[in-house]
Amino acid sequence: MKNLLLTLLIVLITIPTINAQDEPNPITTAAPFLLIVPDARAGGMGDVGVATSADANSQHHNPAKYAFLNSQFAVGVNYTPWMRELVNDVFLGGFSVGNRLNDRSAWAASLKYFTLGEIELRETGDPNETVIIEKPSEMSFDGTYALKLNETFAMGVTLRYIRSDFALKVANSELKTVNTFGVDISGYYQSEENNYGDFNGKWRGGFNLSNIGPKVTYSDGGRENFIPTNLKLGGGFDFILDDYNTIAATLEFTKLLVPTPPLRDPITGDIIEGKDDEVGFFKGMFQSFGDAPGGFSEEMKEFTWALGVEYMYDNAFAIRTGYFNENDLKGGRKYFTLGAGFKFKSSNIDISYLFNSSDVNNPLENTLRFSLAFDFGDLYEDY
Repeated sequence: MKNLLLTLLIVLITIPTINAQDEPNPITTAAPFLLIVPDARAGGMGDVGVATSADANSQHHNPAKYAFLNSQFAVGVNYTPWMRELVNDVFLGGFSVGNRLNDRSAWAASLKYFTLGEIELRETGDPNETVIIEKPSEMSFDGTYALKLNETFAMGVTLRYIRSDFALKVANSELKTVNTFGVDISGYYQSEENNYGDFNGKWRGGFNLSNIGPKVTYSDGGRENFIPTNLKLGGGFDFILDDYNTIAATLEFTKLLVPTPPLRDPITGDIIEGKDDEVGFFKGMFQSFGDAPGGFSEEMKEFTWALGVEYMYDNAFAIRTGYFNENDLKGGRKYFTLGAGFKFKSSNIDISYLFNSSDVNNPLENTLRFSLAFDFGDLYEDY
């Protein structure tokens, strides 16, 4: 019984990155909760965020954007039900805060908490045995400093503490609590507003290399796992139609910088195709661009892409839509999203909804997501 529960636990914590189909070569990581998009604004635009305009939740997508905040302070609060169709006590929650110090710099911090709810454990199969209640969870806390290098480009550096607590109170449990750290390096470009004939516009671009950090293990002497080092690249354009109407379109690409497991001989364990994935995290980042057993074509399939569109009226009401696509051989996640946003003085309310378009079940299917954000303090204008 204990082994069955431990197996189920490992499956649950690898949901976001494990191949959802019966494929022989999935990519899995430790602490995959770090990849879950926390806010409803991005959730309404296909989960894009690396090159969208700055907001309170920029910490997850691209911390460098905080140097372009329109207000002195921005605070975001998020709650995302997870697998709501199966359970009611699994969720991702947290908050973020950003403070623009002056025209050039800003700092930010965020807390993210992911819980798997309550799990009942027994040492044996005896129904009269005292039940042990476990509440496995994961959390991260991070801080960022962002600095404008010129009027249109900023970079950010983030340090993140990560805790993954799946240790069990049952006797002879092999699972242990993991404590580690990660570093993000990010950049964001936002052009001046220029005229393009019948409308004005701004170009936007960004990258975020997140969760650079050492490998971890969930048990003494167990296999070391990579944390989800991830690369996001994106660009977009704001169509400023007049003083009241703006349409922003953003395209984003994402790739896990984690080695692809090679194909091995089931008897000898020798590598048949691909490269050895038992390497350090730094080497693994570079190896991840050229180690897939299927060669270049398989490497390209490890990129996800997403397109998001946001219509904003008078900076007070927004309608959003988006699409996310992942190759069938690497997880097969495909979904459309819809969202809306409302601003009341200094507060913002965002909602989003996901429409699954794949045979692979999505943990956020049929889930309405909400986010709150608050802007206050001095105002800034960056073109």
